[in-house]
Amino acid sequence: MTILVTGATGHLGRLVIDSLIARGVDPSTIRAGARDAAKASDLEARGVQVVRVDYNNPETVAAAVDGADAVLLISSSEVGKRIAQHQVVVDAARAVGVPKLVYTSATKATTSDLVLAPEHKATEEAIAAAGIPAVILRNNWYTENYAADVARAKETGVIAASAGDGRVASASRGDFAEAAAVVLTQDGHIGQVYELGGDVAWNFDDLAAAASEVTGREVRYTPLTTEEHATALEAAGLDAGTIGFVTTLDANIRDGALAETDGTLSRLLGRPTTPLIEGLRAAL
Repeated sequence: MTILVTGATGHLGRLVIDSLIARGVDPSTIRAGARDAAKASDLEARGVQVVRVDYNNPETVAAAVDGADAVLLISSSEVGKRIAQHQVVVDAARAVGVPKLVYTSATKATTSDLVLAPEHKATEEAIAAAGIPAVILRNNWYTENYAADVARAKETGVIAASAGDGRVASASRGDFAEAAAVVLTQDGHIGQVYELGGDVAWNFDDLAAAASEVTGREVRYTPLTTEEHATALEAAGLDAGTIGFVTTLDANIRDGALAETDGTLSRLLGRPTTPLIEGLRAAL
């Protein structure tokens, strides 16, 4: 069985490969797809096949997909370009009749107001239209996304956000990577859409408490209005596009876009998801 992992040099991709090998997959049957193969030399040293996968170059994608029994399409990091890039992989998978395509989507992608949802929704629709046997992994937020906030809080004692009392059902990247490895290697998942999140949905007071424990100093959460948050981000030197993205995301969180968790991730893993404090400590 040959498994292609796209985006293999990214944080999630590397962890997926780690999880596949930990589950007993022969490294020589894993294809690590990377835009820059030189960045995957460590994977090659472990016996993993390294192939060039550039979402902007359909020929590289077609060659990498050919002969694969399962393909993990890790969503592109280029927000705004994802739909066209993902379509390249979908088209290649359809052309060669890939038996299983696994896609890392976003929570409630087809119905959510989450700022990142539209590109994921379009990709899910493209996969369905192609008629490819697929598994959709709708990943909630990575705990590691807040590592930089906690690192700053070690100096300032403050985590400021405009998320109100919104909750985030985050889990560690390792948890989501292991779930991907499970569905790539097990039968019985085709056609499933899994809403994946941590066992506990925390709010930003909880995040501040976790930061206090991890950093060893008191950290408090300072709730801001959207306008106050935008002003603070502008003062920090962020551009208008980034400010709009960050404040919209916090508004999504405030409205509950990342709050739902039903235990699906822990059931796939066969264990509890990584607690917030442990995830942050490992990330730092």
